[in-house]
Amino acid sequence: MASTRPRSAELNPGPGFRVKLSYPSVESSLRDALRPFDVPDISDTLNRLYAIDSSIVCQNSQTKSLCGSVCTVRVFPGDNLMVHKALDVARPGDVVVVDAHGERSMNAVLGDLICTKAKHRGIAGFIVDGLVRDMPGIDEIEFPVFARGTTAVGPLHRGPGEINFPVCCGGVVVNPGDIIKADASGIVVVPRDHLQDVIDRLGAQKERQKSYLEAVRQGEFSNQWVDQLLANENCDSKD
Repeated sequence: MASTRPRSAELNPGPGFRVKLSYPSVESSLRDALRPFDVPDISDTLNRLYAIDSSIVCQNSQTKSLCGSVCTVRVFPGDNLMVHKALDVARPGDVVVVDAHGERSMNAVLGDLICTKAKHRGIAGFIVDGLVRDMPGIDEIEFPVFARGTTAVGPLHRGPGEINFPVCCGGVVVNPGDIIKADASGIVVVPRDHLQDVIDRLGAQKERQKSYLEAVRQGEFSNQWVDQLLANENCDSKD
């Protein structure tokens, strides 16, 4: 007697099982203008609401950095079919951000084989809200991978999943075409439509802070502003 596949096992086209081949981009000059700035300064400029969960860190033996436009991937827990497809979709220089359901997943969604393919395609690196594996092999090709951790448990390749639709990575909504900056200090997402404003603010802030930071390095500073703030808030301060 022939078995019948349950209807609940069918994949339905549309939300949850879809791929968008084209997605927004930014000029390389804007991406390069953001690159010199530190992740904490970028985060401050975005009112401290666009830094990704600090549990997602560089898994390479030597810390790498990333700065590029985003191709987004959302996978079903334990599956990486759409990560493989993203190799055909992401543009050279882009960072692939994978929503792999964070700490709820026990399977790696990529390893050294996918990273080797990605490097050949010119992809800049991966940021995974989930787990990865084969880091010794990934280190050999010096390919940047940020994730929550590693595991020996591999993924399935069945779907469903999505490419180039909004995802959640480390508590931050990431849209395709946004800019990611990642380094030893952390990871921050810059919304694409605000990139020029962020760069302008960072440049102005750097100029304002230059003389102040030099004075602090020389030990020349005052905490009078702290006392003023405490006084304004009627803080009870006694000997």
